[in-house]
This record gives sequence, C-alpha cells and structure tokens, in this order.
Amino acid sequence: MRRFLLLLFIWLCLASQSLHAGLHYSGERLAEFPCQWRGFLNDLRTLRNVAARPTGGTPLSPLREPYEAEAKRLRNLAAMRALTADELADLGALLIRLGEIDAALEVLRAAQRSHPKHYAIASNLGTAWQLYGDLDQAAEALRDAIAIAPEKFRRTEELQLQLVQLRRRQGKDNQKLDDLFGVRYVGPKGQFEPGTLAAEEAGKLPPDAVSQVQRLLLVLPADARLLWQLGELANAHGDVRIASEIFESCVAQFGLNDAGLRERRLLARAAAADSARNERIGQEAAKTEHAGHVGRFNPRSRRPLLVKPLDLAHLPPINRVGTNQIPWALLLETQVDRNYRPTFPRYLKELDGLEVSLSGFMQPITEDLDLGALMLIEYPTGCWYCEMPEVSGIVLVELPDGKTVPFTRSLVKVTGKLSLNASDPENFLYTIKEARVVEAD
Repeated sequence: MRRFLLLLFIWLCLASQSLHAGLHYSGERLAEFPCQWRGFLNDLRTLRNVAARPTGGTPLSPLREPYEAEAKRLRNLAAMRALTADELADLGALLIRLGEIDAALEVLRAAQRSHPKHYAIASNLGTAWQLYGDLDQAAEALRDAIAIAPEKFRRTEELQLQLVQLRRRQGKDNQKLDDLFGVRYVGPKGQFEPGTLAAEEAGKLPPDAVSQVQRLLLVLPADARLLWQLGELANAHGDVRIASEIFESCVAQFGLNDAGLRERRLLARAAAADSARNERIGQEAAKTEHAGHVGRFNPRSRRPLLVKPLDLAHLPPINRVGTNQIPWALLLETQVDRNYRPTFPRYLKELDGLEVSLSGFMQPITEDLDLGALMLIEYPTGCWYCEMPEVSGIVLVELPDGKTVPFTRSLVKVTGKLSLNASDPENFLYTIKEARVVEAD
C-alpha cells in the first residue's frame, strides 16, 4: 500500500515560480494557474481577510500585519522623497488589500497623472474604482490598462473590464450570475445537475476559464458573484464537494439570495454528502468518482500564493525533553531530487527522534474507519486523487500497537516522536510514531 501511494506522490513537485497578473503588488508572487481548488480557496480567504480589521488583537489574515508595515514604510519613504512608479503601484495595491479604498484612489490617481503609461498603476486604479463603486471610472481605467498591458496579463484585464461592463448594465442590486463566457451551467436535461455540464455548453467554455476566474478572484477576493462563477466551474469539472462548499459560502457567508443559487446549493450539498459516503465506503468508490474528473481539470500548482522561504532563525529553540510544535512550512522546506533523495532543513534534522506536535487533517491509508495509521495533511481535500499534496506535505502517523482513532474530517492535533526517512524511497519522508491524536483547539 505504501509503495503504491508513494509512486502516486512522487510525480508531484513544487510549482514553477513565476509572476502572473493579479493586483500588481510586487510582494505577491503567484504560481502557475489553474491551482488546486482547496489550496486556491484557502489562499483566497487569506487575501480576503487582509481587509478585515483585527478583533481581540488577532488579525484574521497572517498577511495583514506585514502589509500594514510595508504600506507604512512606503508612506514614510514618500515623506522623504518622491516614490518611483513601481513604489506608487505597490502602495496603491497594499491600500486596496487593506480595504483603504479612498486612500488607494488618492495615491493611484496622482500616480497616473505622473506616470500615465505605467501598466500596474492603471490596472490597480481600475480595481480601486471598481471597489469604490464607480464603474464608469473603473471601465475607463481598465481600458487604459489593456492598451498598455503586457500580453500575458491582457486576457485577465479584458475579463475584468467585461465584468465591470456587465455590472454597470445590471445595476447595483442584481444578484444574478455574471455571463462571462456565454455558458448556461446546466446538465444534459437542461437544468442544473451536480457534477455535470451539458456537452453543448462545455464546448463553449474557453480552456482557460478556471485559470482566468481564479486570477480575477485574486484581484477581487471578496466578490461573491465571481466566487459563484468559480463554483459553477468546479461543478462543471465534476468537483461537487468543492462546488457545494462554494455555493454554501456564497449564500451563508456573503448573503447571496438568488433562487437559482439556493437551489444549486441544496442539490450540490446532497451530492457532496453522497461523495463523502463513497469515501467512507472505500477507496474503490472514491476512485470511481475520481474517474469522472480525469482529463477535465488539470491543476498546475497546489496554491496560488508562493510562500517565501521559511526564516529558520525565527523558529523557537529546540526542546529536547518537551514537545516541539512544528509548522507545515518547515516540512515543505524539504527538497526532494529526481531520485527521491531528500534534503531536510537543518532545524528539522535536529528534531529527528524528538517529540513534536503538528495539526492537520486525516487522510486514510486503508478502507477502515478506525485507524491505527493514517496520513496527515495540511489542508483537507475534495478529491484526493486530484488534490493530493506534494510528497513533502504528507506525514505518516502511527499510533501505538492496539490503538486506533476514528476517522474525522475535522482538524486534529498529532503528538509523537518524529522519524525522518533519508534513504528509503518506498516509505514516507516523515513519520510520527507512538502518536496521540486529539481534536485540535
């Protein structure tokens, strides 16, 4: 079983690191698109919550404090000298992310007067006007951006302009799905069907539809109707559990009340429950479900935001007699070559044989629901075979002999002795032995 799973894992590697269109802040480096559904939604939530002011002193997004600090640095720098065009574009983007739209407009309007041919300034200004609610000004700024956009960014700019023009015609209170691709998201019977899109409609979808909507959502992470569009695309590609979660979020979190969306929500929820039962029944049923996804959605990266290398100097001193809490980012620092030879970070090697603690989500190895061993991953998956993490993002958890833990899809905390595997390509890189598994706080 381990050999089979590991052969499946080895093909996964870190996405190539290149810059793509977004809100044009130089501090955000993005992976290749499209991204796996789960990783994308988690990073989207992180960006959306940057604008949420902290309650109780704790930011909802880990990016808020560094974004505030960088915006403050640029403002202080502006008091000493004129900012460059790139710095002005960055400051405008940071203010947009932080939800300070009035301030962003003040910066970006002045910046465009000084640098009328600077693409990032024009693009960010269009987004600021859209979020401010002035769609006429947004359309004008986006046309300016398209005229000077590099080829690799133009399609996303055009889609954003199309969205603005649709919204301008619809009026402020419209909650209907935006017709971005001329597609009716219905099954062969002419009505919504979970996990299915009629062949005639599927033929209308551009091959990069998921990529373009994902990119545009990173520009507008709080746009509920655009998120609904992504849910329709997930359903069209057979990922009913992801579609169900998105529809649920659109209704429950964002308050969309469209009758068609609410009907989709109920139908997708029922289909997702059936999918979860298939997973519990056994791996063969899950593979059968996965077969409906093959060839329909091929993600090129696990998540959109490329995480900066972990600063090992900021990790706490290693406790050789107590428990060491370890972040997933530390595990992902492990580099694996083509021959499956790992290079572990120094800090992780020093933890080998010591007690560690790690929180994550269960992934069963066998069809049993009471698990004596399991895989631990950072994020839950929709379809395991579509969304399995890279090999450095999976930890084997072994409970003491005779002990089991019931399978759950909730976040769990695992504590036990860490064992690193530097030589056996048929085994997992990390094992936590004699593990204790409890529900995470």
